[in-house]
Amino acid sequence: MAKVLLSIPDKFLNQIDEIAENEQRTRSELIREALRTYMKRNVMFDARKSSSDAEILDKLLD
Repeated sequence: MAKVLLSIPDKFLNQIDEIAENEQRTRSELIREALRTYMKRNVMFDARKSSSDAEILDKLLD
C-alpha cells in the first residue's frame, strides 16, 4: 500500500483524530473512507449531470 504525505491544519487534524477515536478507527481508515465517499459522490454527480446535459441537447436538437 502506498503512503501519502499531506499537510493538514492542526485544528482539522485534531477533529479527524477525535472522530477516528470515537469510531474506534485509525486516522488512515477514516481518511480513506472520506475519500471513497467523496469520489463516489462525484461519480454520481457526473452521471446525473451527463444525463441532464443529454436531455438538454436532445431538446435543442428536436
